[in-house]
Amino acid sequence: MRHDEMIGKVQALAQLPDRGSAERAAHAVVTTLSERLPSGLARHVAAQLPPDMADAMRRAADAEAMSGARGSGARESRGQQSRAGGSGARTAEGTAGERFGLTVFAGRIADRAGTDEDTALRDAAAVMEVLDAALAPELTERMAGALPADIRELLPLERASEADD
Repeated sequence: MRHDEMIGKVQALAQLPDRGSAERAAHAVVTTLSERLPSGLARHVAAQLPPDMADAMRRAADAEAMSGARGSGARESRGQQSRAGGSGARTAEGTAGERFGLTVFAGRIADRAGTDEDTALRDAAAVMEVLDAALAPELTERMAGALPADIRELLPLERASEADD
């Protein structure tokens, strides 16, 4: 799917007033999503996105991978969680993503997009629906499987329920 098409669909689904708002929402969601996903999976998702969205997702995945690598030292040995919230653990998908739920997810999107959390959730559901249509089905299934149930509920209904099986 081309960038203009994705942004147009986000704008229509989220009922945003202009393309600039849709652009901010899309970038806020993919950036936050890439922080939550394992870094390797985020890079696979980015590979199927238009270049500027892919760049936002890769930058966040790379930053998470770097903070995960740094965060696995002394702070965790003292029993404290790193600022990133992740343990820096390696998985088959690369560095594990940060562990956070829907409240933090919505808050980060709201901060990045300059909206409130309710609007951020509406925008996130729209972006997730567009991603579901844009990505290969097996990749969307892997992404859904990597998300906690509360964030997974933002995916289109049939995808969210498939991941629960």
